[in-house]
Amino acid sequence: MYISEWENGRRPISDRYAAILRNLLGVTDMELRGASKKAALPMADGYDDLLSRIDSASSVSASMVKAFNDQTELLRSMDRERGAAGLVDQMAGHLSALEDALNFAVLPSARRPVALALAGASTLAAWQAMDSGAVERAWRHYELAKRAARDAEAPLYLAHAMGEQAYVLADAGRAALGVDLIRDAQRTLGHAGSPRLRAWLHAAEAELCAHAGMEDDCKHALEAAMAVIPPGPEDRDPDMLSIFLNGAHLARWRGNVLGLLGDEEAVTSLYGALDVMDPTFVRARAGLHADLAQAHVARAEFDEAHTHLRQARLLASRTGSVRQRRRVDLLSERL
Repeated sequence: MYISEWENGRRPISDRYAAILRNLLGVTDMELRGASKKAALPMADGYDDLLSRIDSASSVSASMVKAFNDQTELLRSMDRERGAAGLVDQMAGHLSALEDALNFAVLPSARRPVALALAGASTLAAWQAMDSGAVERAWRHYELAKRAARDAEAPLYLAHAMGEQAYVLADAGRAALGVDLIRDAQRTLGHAGSPRLRAWLHAAEAELCAHAGMEDDCKHALEAAMAVIPPGPEDRDPDMLSIFLNGAHLARWRGNVLGLLGDEEAVTSLYGALDVMDPTFVRARAGLHADLAQAHVARAEFDEAHTHLRQARLLASRTGSVRQRRRVDLLSERL
């Protein structure tokens, strides 16, 4: 009864139910209620208020920027282990604070570090929105990340945001357009990026080529990724903290891509990746079990596929991943 009254506007959503629904649906309070609360009119003179904001932005210190980045890192860790649905409001408030600091920063010396922080936070927020099924919000966050990266004159951040944004297109059924975008990201990066970021872009290109049915291009991109990935167990890119990629991760990614192509070698790569995967990457583990299910389906090994789909569904539900649940449902229809 409440749901019908909420939908028809006959009853407002109370704060108690709003907190439950935001967590369940992975939406912001503004999206849930359908309208933002009206802001109070400023009491101060307009110029006084503007100058106050400019002065405040100009005094953003290195320690404050570090605090912004530390908050992004905390949200990234929470997302990795618990999923994105319960972080929507925290992420929205974090982005709002960063945007406010950037909007009123005047000189490049003040703008650049804040813009970099905003670019990193926006790509995280976009990926979380994708995972929650809020694709339009994801697209807007990627556009914000790209603007911030351009403001910061940071091609690494711009290329990364473009590369992730290509997945929105692929999920929407426009994989070929996603391939074009990620190749444009590679051109944008040029020789400026780290080997780990270049490997990430090549691997993402390979995955999108597989979705687009471009098998030869896919295999060439995989070879390019394998050729530039740095050796050793280290997976964090010091220049792009949102990139986690080493040889083991790339083996899992390669297995996923080969599975999309129906290549029998996929299963071996994926089981190897499962053995060494960091257990704190809960949503990624759900994706890996889905990859294995897909690879077993391609080999008509349906009992094994069912086993991995059950694991994938359990982990996707644990993190509230709409994107992974959708993938599990599509694979289940093939069994």
